[in-house]
Amino acid sequence: MQESPAITAPSKSRFPRSVPFIIGNEAAERFSFYGMRSILTLFLVNQFFNPKGNAALTDQANAHANKIHHLFVMVAYALPFVGGMIADWFTGKYKLILYVSMIYCLGHFLLAMFDGGLNGFELGLLVVAIGAGGIKSCVSANVGDQFDATNQDLLSKVYGWFYFSINAGSMISTVAIPEVYKYFGPKWAFGVPGFLMALATIIFFSGRKRYVKVPPQGVNRNNLVFITWYALTHLSQKKPGQSLLDVAKGPYDPERVEGVKAVYRVMAVFFFALAFWAVWDQCLSEWTLYADKMDRVINLSFTSFTVEPGQLSTVNTVFLLLFIPLFNYVIYPWFDKIGLKTTPLRRLGTGLILTALSFVVIGITHNNIVNGGTPSIWWQVFAFMILSAAEVLVSITGLEYAYTHSPKSMKSTMTGIWFLVVSFGNLITALVNNFIEQGGWWARNLKGANYEWFFVAFICVFIIAFLIVSPHLKERNYITDPYIDNQVISDTINL
Repeated sequence: MQESPAITAPSKSRFPRSVPFIIGNEAAERFSFYGMRSILTLFLVNQFFNPKGNAALTDQANAHANKIHHLFVMVAYALPFVGGMIADWFTGKYKLILYVSMIYCLGHFLLAMFDGGLNGFELGLLVVAIGAGGIKSCVSANVGDQFDATNQDLLSKVYGWFYFSINAGSMISTVAIPEVYKYFGPKWAFGVPGFLMALATIIFFSGRKRYVKVPPQGVNRNNLVFITWYALTHLSQKKPGQSLLDVAKGPYDPERVEGVKAVYRVMAVFFFALAFWAVWDQCLSEWTLYADKMDRVINLSFTSFTVEPGQLSTVNTVFLLLFIPLFNYVIYPWFDKIGLKTTPLRRLGTGLILTALSFVVIGITHNNIVNGGTPSIWWQVFAFMILSAAEVLVSITGLEYAYTHSPKSMKSTMTGIWFLVVSFGNLITALVNNFIEQGGWWARNLKGANYEWFFVAFICVFIIAFLIVSPHLKERNYITDPYIDNQVISDTINL
């Protein structure tokens, strides 16, 4: 009787040995970034712009500190687009992350060294922004590079750990660094994030022999910038019935031209997210200043403690961890079940409304402070709860929309553009605070809680425009309605 051939069990997928180094690096880097931001605005006011607490200087001092904070964020979120291009075309992700991380460490060193000198401190902020922004687009893509066909099934799990490390690093730092600032002063409060960034760099370098290093691909002409530029400079060749970008078909890959069209369709939706990003980062700047003047004592049945102003942003992470599964597994399915389908555009519109409501709460709180009151810190926690729900509806939905409404060749490009939306939103806030700082109409009319009411009105303008425009926005879901893409596209930013 012939023996049956032995059945070989399929080998179990394994995580690449490089993963722990990437996860550890990301947790330490996020600790450094959010730790220094948790005290940045309050430090600038107390150290440089209004150290004696002069009431007459409050509005201008706060505006100056807010302006610097939001310009810092603007630079940090504008550079991922550039960093991805440099890595993809010239250096590869590994070298760019390593070298720019060293620059990042230098920036933190400058912040700690120049805690008493504004010019040196601002230079440090610029260098930190270059470091944080330069590596941002490469780190998450570097995770995907470590996997191949044998362990692709583990990719979603490793990204879960990756984003867990981001939240863990930011949560721990926003609790710890304000305490360091309170008891040990700014030099240590900015120095500790620097030590963590140095640790992040060492961890990343330690895994150098284990990484899969995708080499740079050289300049790819079939990208958003080149195709758009060609179309704009050859308008005379446009034929009747053609779209503006169709003139680039021929000199450029027609599939890529269609991909660029999809990018611009998604950007039309992204425009409305500007309103959200113009105000979201204020929870780490302006709101910190208000928290400093509120009743921050938390009384529980078994203990009581005082929350530091920079620690309030920790509740944002807590609410996000609660709201993401709540929205995905309870709220969205319930609305879908009763016939109100939660489309991405409806989520975005609802998120903008909630964003405005969060600023209504802060406006009422700020008005109380201006009139001599000491409102409970629970009001700001309530505002954070509303803003966190808005973040789930706007930020997460925006990333999902970018992924589903762009072809393979443009998915990473859309991530870079999403970061640019964050950058432009912070630029708007920086400009408003600059106008307040300079005096004149802005300073007279945006005093006290009028600052919040201005941004509530600003968001409402976007909401009204969104309600008018959204029914006319052309959509194409490339997941449910894919088109053939025969090219193998690298999961890096295709610029």
